Amino acid sequence: MDFNLPILAPSILAADFANLGDNIKACVKGGVNWIHCDIMDGHFVPNISYGPAIVKAASQSAPDAFIDVHLMIENPDNFVDDYFQAGADLISVHYETCPHLHRTIQNIKKYGIMAGVVVNPATSLHNIEPILEYVDLVLIMSVNPGFGGQSFIESSYEKLEELADLRELGGHGFLIQIDGGVGLKNIKKVSEAGADVLVAGSSVFSTDNITARVQELQEIIDG
Repeated sequence: MDFNLPILAPSILAADFANLGDNIKACVKGGVNWIHCDIMDGHFVPNISYGPAIVKAASQSAPDAFIDVHLMIENPDNFVDDYFQAGADLISVHYETCPHLHRTIQNIKKYGIMAGVVVNPATSLHNIEPILEYVDLVLIMSVNPGFGGQSFIESSYEKLEELADLRELGGHGFLIQIDGGVGLKNIKKVSEAGADVLVAGSSVFSTDNITARVQELQEIIDG
């Protein structure tokens, strides 16, 4: 699948769930074609978010958008089918929750969708080097997962640059995604450090004009 990089990916975790469809349509109106869905189970991370029904609603609200599902959950293999059926085009799982990561990635790919691996801030990229040739995306968490609205961890810039170097040296084709604390003040620097897909939650939805905000963020990235 070809993408026009870099990509702004609004995280609906920060949306108004009473008006979720309208919030997503406002993003699409602003030119968004990638929607990020954060799934939390209250075990791997200290919060519970939503499940396949909300992902399906997001997919139906933006039928032409790419639906990106980030599983911050234990035993993700048990839920791959549920999120595929809900409309996921990409499912990403945490290195920290997958003792048999290669098998989990294969399990996702058998559905004909993209597969990604996620690393927490304290996890070294060296831990995922053996899987890089098999994944379509690597997500670097720039906050500790579990809650929206956290501050960006500054060492994430170096991690992005390191991952970009690993991709080039290995001749890999995966996308690099960043999630956590990305907003107007740092989105350009994050993009320049190597991120292809920039997840933004609070900075997108904590405004009265979502359409104008996503256009502003995309212009900063492209500028």
